[in-house]
Amino acid sequence: MEIKRLPEAMPFEAPGHFDMRALRLQGAEASGADFAWVALSHFLPGGGAGMDGSPFGKIYVMLEGEMVVELADGTRDTLRALDSCYLAPGDTRSLVNPGNSVATMIVITPNLSAGK
Repeated sequence: MEIKRLPEAMPFEAPGHFDMRALRLQGAEASGADFAWVALSHFLPGGGAGMDGSPFGKIYVMLEGEMVVELADGTRDTLRALDSCYLAPGDTRSLVNPGNSVATMIVITPNLSAGK
């Protein structure tokens, strides 16, 4: 069993994100979890991520605040506390915090090096 306490979580840079701070909670360099990594992301008002996609799926779980998720085809929705969103491999999306409070989400992503 590996427990990661929040004060031990290390920040990391997420490419294409702005006005956001991320902490790795599990996986990657944070723990021996080799199948996925989990991050805690805090988005300032107006913060988010540009339109981008990835070859693997991911899950967002909103803890506080709101985030607008928009797909390249124009589909958009707002995630609020305890809403979750699955993005399939290849989904191209953007994110923005439309509110005046910090938006906090958990991000769960498969480990790209798992099984190699």
